[in-house]
Amino acid sequence: MQRSMRSNRGRDTAPELAIRRELHKLGLRYRVDYSPMGNRRRADIVFTRKRVAIFVDGCFWHGCPQHATLPVQNNAYWAPKLQRNIDRDRETNVELEAAGWTVIRIWEHEDPGVAVRKIGVALRLATPAG
Repeated sequence: MQRSMRSNRGRDTAPELAIRRELHKLGLRYRVDYSPMGNRRRADIVFTRKRVAIFVDGCFWHGCPQHATLPVQNNAYWAPKLQRNIDRDRETNVELEAAGWTVIRIWEHEDPGVAVRKIGVALRLATPAG
């Protein structure tokens, strides 16, 4: 595996840590890198009792409308790979929402304070699992 691919973190990215720090300051407790559906798809931050799953998506890997770029080199490999990520994200949203979860997707470039306010609104509106 290329060194560049190994260095891409699957969890504990800087944007994710910043959001988690703010949530923790508010006294909120959550699960990290957790699969709400018990399958391979894992959310970055999960409030199990409220059934809220948060994904902190990287602009490159998940196709941010503002910042996504396609690599010039080896485009035949990267374009379908990145599209599969986007399609999988949409499919995950549909599956979770069908199971009664609230899904929040936050781009890595979003301000952590704004992201935490968005999460707070979702938590207030969410009904507890039961």
